[in-house]
Amino acid sequence: MARKANGVTRPQSGRKAVEDGAVHVPAPGEGKRGEQGYLGYLLRQAHAAVRLTMERTLADLGVTSPQFAVLTMLNAYPGLSGADVARLTFLTPQTVGVIIRNLERDGAILMTPHPVHGRIQQWTLTPRGATLLRACRQRVLELEKRLARGLDIKAETAIRRWLAGIAAELQEG
Repeated sequence: MARKANGVTRPQSGRKAVEDGAVHVPAPGEGKRGEQGYLGYLLRQAHAAVRLTMERTLADLGVTSPQFAVLTMLNAYPGLSGADVARLTFLTPQTVGVIIRNLERDGAILMTPHPVHGRIQQWTLTPRGATLLRACRQRVLELEKRLARGLDIKAETAIRRWLAGIAAELQEG
């Protein structure tokens, strides 16, 4: 086996050598974090950026992104069970259980037993929860405007259709 000469290093596959030995980490939008990247990675990168921004936006209201998702789904579909909420929000049932307990403790949601299946708990927003959701939505709508900046209505509609289509198609597979 050939020996490496002292002080000579080879860059690992896909990495650029830098004189001081540091590796350049591309910023969002550069290299594989930009148009050259895999679509799945780019979706995840965008999701992470949106979620972090949303967390910061909602922090002083005492609401997290997952709590906002739960409130949103309960507003749209009153009477969901915890399992339904977990499926709709892409959260684990355990996480939803904690969120639901906290929102109920804070008076934002109310539990009622299912009229037929008494063991199933159905959740709805209280007036306090609806007020909290309205405050959150005002802030999130500003973020949505930032996301859609530079898009005309046709492009935004096409992107929404594309994203929803991905979820529907991959869910089937």
